[in-house]
Amino acid sequence: MKSFVRYISKYFVSFSVLIIGLVLFNLLAFIWTFHRIVLNDYSTSSPQNMVADVNAAAGPEGITDEMADTLRSLDIWAMFLDSTGRCLWSVELPADIPADYSVQDVAAFTKGYLRDYPVFIRCREDGLLVLGYPKGSYFKITGNYYPMDIVKMIPVFFCVVLAIDLTAMFLAYCFSRKKIIRLTEPIISAIASLSEGKPVSLDLSGDLSEVADSINRASRILNRQNQARANWISGISHDIRTPLSMIMGYSGRITGDAAANDSIRAQAETIKQQSMKIKNLVQDLNLVSQLEYDMQPVHKEPVRLSKLLRSYTAELLSTELSGNYPVELHISPSAETLTLNCDARLISRAVSNLVQNSIRHNPEGCSIDLFLNCTADTICLSVSDNGIGLSVDKLKEKPHYMESTDDRLDLRHGLGLILVRQIVDAHKGTMQIESEEQKGCKVSLIFSRSE
Repeated sequence: MKSFVRYISKYFVSFSVLIIGLVLFNLLAFIWTFHRIVLNDYSTSSPQNMVADVNAAAGPEGITDEMADTLRSLDIWAMFLDSTGRCLWSVELPADIPADYSVQDVAAFTKGYLRDYPVFIRCREDGLLVLGYPKGSYFKITGNYYPMDIVKMIPVFFCVVLAIDLTAMFLAYCFSRKKIIRLTEPIISAIASLSEGKPVSLDLSGDLSEVADSINRASRILNRQNQARANWISGISHDIRTPLSMIMGYSGRITGDAAANDSIRAQAETIKQQSMKIKNLVQDLNLVSQLEYDMQPVHKEPVRLSKLLRSYTAELLSTELSGNYPVELHISPSAETLTLNCDARLISRAVSNLVQNSIRHNPEGCSIDLFLNCTADTICLSVSDNGIGLSVDKLKEKPHYMESTDDRLDLRHGLGLILVRQIVDAHKGTMQIESEEQKGCKVSLIFSRSE
């Protein structure tokens, strides 16, 4: 836990440093962008300074030639009005600027603009000095003024800085995400493997080493528990085999003993059948355990599925199968010669379990159909019946060994599908169940042709 908190704190500090760095960058960018405009505006050529200089060099008759040249070089025009509003002299006066003004005209342009020219005024005892700057050079508010370059630059500045900030944050996000994924992906994969019951071994250094150690310890504990459970099931399977064989042997003798009456032979036959169910249950439990903990070797080889299904169907029909369970095999022409790289014994076991499920869940009888089809990429092996089907609640029930017997002592209830699913998983396939109450059940095993 401490390492995880330290890991999060580290990224929080990094994020804080990034924010502080962006703030400093924005401040420096602002200073660098606007310092020249600000400095120029408060230099000797600024409006305030120019008004003062021209005022010092001007009189009712005009200004010095040197000051006039300075005004021309800065593209500034000037004029001097007497108390009646008449222009006594001017320098570079634009053609659209009149030479005479009324009191109202003077009051209007002293607010900041004269014919869209930013103007700066100095009142004198002998008249009014007016300096005019090029249109669009300044943005004036009553009592203050701003260089138009700054006004135009502000939105551009903020857009550029915002783009840089967003780019920096995006790059920081990508870098952090890549680093976090690199550090946490092995942990996430390990947790996923643990959820599937697979052992893991993480070797991480740095802030998350303690998390990796905890996962490794959990994996070892789970592995020991799984091994113990598998060994227990294997031991029970071994220990029950001998007494079960004796029970089946004695019941078989009683069944075939002509001296025994019919009632005793019927009871012995029931014992024999239930003992066979127990034997099959023990075998299924053992196989489920071995597949679940990867203790069952899967011997894959190219198998012609049409031949495997025909052999199984012939064997099934040769048994004492009741006439209430007609079986038909359907193989599409395209699937006749295809092969699947699989363990033939396990595939046969999966098909057998599906058929036995159909028989077991339909005591009144049903027709059973086996299908083998294929597409360009997949092979589909299906077992369907037209029996009572399974409800959604039935499909969600716990396995039989968690909810045990029914009136018919159907000890293997539910385990068949679990074993089928594990066999399919071992072959990297998928299992699909289509069922509706009173309308039958269809289970499809789908495998990739590339397997």
